[in-house]
Amino acid sequence: MAQDGPELKKRPANYVPLTPVSFLKRAATVWPRRTAVIDGERRFTYGEFHARCRRLAHALHERGIRRGDTIAILATNSPALLEAHYAAPMLGAILNPINIRLDPAAIAFCLQHGEAKLFLADRGFGETISAALGETGNPPAVIDIIDPEQPDLPPIGKDEYEEILGGADETFDPPGPEDEWESICLLYTSGTTGNPKGAVYSHRGAYLCALSNALVFKLDHDSVYLWTLPMFHCSGWTFTWAVTAAAGTHICLRKVEPKRIFELIGEQRVSHMCGAPIVLNMLVHAPETEKRSFPQQVKVATGGAAPPSTIIREMEALGFEVLHLYGTTETYGPSTLCAPQRAWDALGEAERHVAMARQGIPYPMIEDMMVADPATLAPVPRDGETIGELMVRGNSVMKGYLKNPETTDESLDQGWYRSGDLGVWHDDGYFEIKDREKDIIFTGGENVSSLEVEEVLYRHPDVMEAAVVAKPDAKWGESVCAFIGLKPGAGEIKPDDIIAFCRDHLAHFKCPRHILFGPLPKTSTGKIQKFKLRDMAKES
Repeated sequence: MAQDGPELKKRPANYVPLTPVSFLKRAATVWPRRTAVIDGERRFTYGEFHARCRRLAHALHERGIRRGDTIAILATNSPALLEAHYAAPMLGAILNPINIRLDPAAIAFCLQHGEAKLFLADRGFGETISAALGETGNPPAVIDIIDPEQPDLPPIGKDEYEEILGGADETFDPPGPEDEWESICLLYTSGTTGNPKGAVYSHRGAYLCALSNALVFKLDHDSVYLWTLPMFHCSGWTFTWAVTAAAGTHICLRKVEPKRIFELIGEQRVSHMCGAPIVLNMLVHAPETEKRSFPQQVKVATGGAAPPSTIIREMEALGFEVLHLYGTTETYGPSTLCAPQRAWDALGEAERHVAMARQGIPYPMIEDMMVADPATLAPVPRDGETIGELMVRGNSVMKGYLKNPETTDESLDQGWYRSGDLGVWHDDGYFEIKDREKDIIFTGGENVSSLEVEEVLYRHPDVMEAAVVAKPDAKWGESVCAFIGLKPGAGEIKPDDIIAFCRDHLAHFKCPRHILFGPLPKTSTGKIQKFKLRDMAKES
């Protein structure tokens, strides 16, 4: 074909910036009376859901929020957190969902580093949030989110979420993104340093990853999605938008409790849910009095640490179909899936479940994936033995880390996102993690920086040296294990003393669960040999 002429240009008729906000507009237009959100006794149709998001966008606009501004939110899985994922990008603003398990210092860092101009805050975390606000030099204005089941908790800010919605205009026409490369969300993730890194997502990436999820997880307008995965984790792995793209039903769940999960699966005919392996473990080991049988098979996607094959087997026995996903905050959540193969049906049960626990093949919207030598970027043989680093590229890789150009360049080096996860490539094209280049510990769906924990341990007056590694844990996937060398003349120090000290200085999920005393193995240059400590942790 001849070179494009002036008539073949972008026009409003043939080019619109991709944004997941469009999913809500379509669902509200086509299915305005379909149930969109269930929150306890509350029900919102898609028409009502869309109107609430527009009212929130108007209320934020009236409070001075403009394109490029950051809105922080710390809340459980609730309509407010879901609605914020639409209202903020409607304005061209950037949403910063904050982990509810962070300590005040970490929350304060997120607010300051992300330059939040407004903070939507769940009163259920009032004490922690107030402490965080006290650590910021110029705290943002706060709008309180109230849990209907806890209406009498003390206020944090001057305004309340439902009240500002009530006074806002649902006919407000927000501008939306001017360019699909505009930032939509800011997600902080633990790195190899104490301060978290802020991964920035684009409208384009969120749109495409959400459609990938809808395709991979087989969502449609009959789907009922139970929010067992925190929405603050990678914006709920973009299922905040994917379920709406399919016009499915969101069921909010503020606290992960096996009894309530089983009840909702039965009562609401839940078809889909996601969660870290610990969630699966909780369901498998729930008391028999809490478990319920249900006629439908529930699809459950899990990621983080690989689920043990025994958990996959036991979940299947309960009526669940397990799909293993792999990803990072930098890839909007899932970037690979362990797609089941019909040939696996001929395998023995144990072999099939081992195959299902691998990290798998690229997501539909991931352009390319390889397992390569970290130094040369040469792909490793697909022999299931040669170790390489997983690398991916595509539109659902983050824009970069906020205010961190050096680390951004390192992570997006030479045309690939460098995951830092080491593993092997099998002859069927499936990837399997064997180790981690970075010493991040995945515990209960959370990422813990070993260096951050070590920094706290070194503050203990009797600790001379410390090293932290992951210890396999049947419940949490991995748990934090600390090796401690005490100072000469130290008194009688017990493991509980060290754990208590950490709990005074860290979010509790980051604290060691296992403490081992003794000399730490080192190289001739004095570097602690963590690979030996990992072996020791497994055996302890």
